[in-house]
Amino acid sequence: MAENMITVHIIDREGVQHDLEAPTDMNMNIMEVCRSYELPVEGRCGGMAMCATCQCYLESDTELAEQSDGELDMLDEAFFVEDNSRLGCQIPVTAEIDGIVLRLAPEGN
Repeated sequence: MAENMITVHIIDREGVQHDLEAPTDMNMNIMEVCRSYELPVEGRCGGMAMCATCQCYLESDTELAEQSDGELDMLDEAFFVEDNSRLGCQIPVTAEIDGIVLRLAPEGN
């Protein structure tokens, strides 16, 4: 794999794991990676942490940055929120998250 690529493991709503390659040098986030692989992630607001249609659950021990107030506020209003809920648009693709495992939240946000 190229030096600027990482692997992201996404479990879809049917429980199928997708192993995706994502570039760390294109300023992408998890929502955009999912959409580029045509996984069912809406991202209705375009990645502004204003809709929760890219909510996912962190299922690995990957260290992520603290949630912003905007992300926390949005999750307060979302459905199916769990302790490990994150917005995919707020997880930047960086070398530090190589191997991350995320499960897509049920639709309905």
